[in-house]
Amino acid sequence: MLAVLRQFRVVIRSIQRHYQWVEARCGVSGAQLWAMERIDSTPGLSPGDLARDLAVHPSTASNLLARLEQLGFIERRRGSRDQRRVQLHLTATGASVLRKAPRPLKGVLQQALIDLPAGSLDALHRGLVELLALMRVRDDTAQAKPLSDL
Repeated sequence: MLAVLRQFRVVIRSIQRHYQWVEARCGVSGAQLWAMERIDSTPGLSPGDLARDLAVHPSTASNLLARLEQLGFIERRRGSRDQRRVQLHLTATGASVLRKAPRPLKGVLQQALIDLPAGSLDALHRGLVELLALMRVRDDTAQAKPLSDL
């Protein structure tokens, strides 16, 4: 049990250190950087699709986008066919920040989960489901918050 507890501490501290490094290096949070990466890789992405891709609540994505727009890193454009559809695009300033940002752009935990073999990821998921079921106090609202904001 203590070995697993120590591993959780290392995971949590590693995430915190990465996000501190990101913010110090490029002036945006880890969640903002990941949002910029998604917008860069999918020009014209909608705010709703961005929220889904980041696994955050739409209002959280909206707040991220408002700050990125205020900083001049992204812009919202209306679709040519459907003026109701908002499309997200990285600005030249945003692209410059992205080029200089520390890797991985998604975050260290997200990238590690992507890199895990499918069987290991499934086993980890099952173990965490069991762990969460045993916890007397748990906050399921955290599911829709960026790790950099926890």
